[in-house]
Amino acid sequence: MSNTFSPPWTPLERLASQLSERGFAVLGPADVCRWAGTDAESLRALAADWTGLPPDEYLKDGGRYRQRRHACFVVDGDTVHQTPPRPHWQPVQYNALHGGMQRWFAPMLEHTVAQPAWQALMRAMAGVASELRGRQPWFLEAHQFRIDTTDGIGRPTPEGAHRDGVDLVAVFLVAREGIKGGETRVFEADGPAGQRFTLDEPWSLLLLDDPRMIHESTPIQPLEGQGGHRDTLVLTCRAGGFQGDGVL
Repeated sequence: MSNTFSPPWTPLERLASQLSERGFAVLGPADVCRWAGTDAESLRALAADWTGLPPDEYLKDGGRYRQRRHACFVVDGDTVHQTPPRPHWQPVQYNALHGGMQRWFAPMLEHTVAQPAWQALMRAMAGVASELRGRQPWFLEAHQFRIDTTDGIGRPTPEGAHRDGVDLVAVFLVAREGIKGGETRVFEADGPAGQRFTLDEPWSLLLLDDPRMIHESTPIQPLEGQGGHRDTLVLTCRAGGFQGDGVL
């Protein structure tokens, strides 16, 4: 049996300083609620929307293990505006496997994005980005992921260790059922330091100062005699426009 390492929890009061000093921070579920100004019941209610996600039709490795929905928002202060559907696009330098492709994913459900807890997460994310880079409108992309063990193995990050080409990345663990693996690994982009740990508490959160950090999650496998899945919400936050503006 492989060892698992507990997350290096960041007290909410040290969130800004931890991001500044180390380039990443990890919040426990209670601190996520405090950070976003919401409650655990409201976050748990969002989790039902991960059931029945449509398949990701763009996996170049031929896998069937990933399902997802996607949506885009502009957050300016307390105002959260959802934009019309648009493709997700990354340059090859940030995603060697799927970069350079216009990927049209199924849109997130209206019910999901209308929830007060969802709006609270958007504002909290933009607030952290403004602390790091200065207050301005922020362009957020949201991805609901389910990685399952249909193929015997599921790959949360088939592109490998990577940056996303944005200012701030948030990875929320929504659920983890009947699996082993799925270890989170973060590394300095320009240095030797790195850390590995496993997020296993629903609505725990990894925040990354993306220009400074590389990250990945290791493959998942089913526990003996079970199928399983790992659900995450990934938010990316970028200044000046969505990635791909001027290209698409």
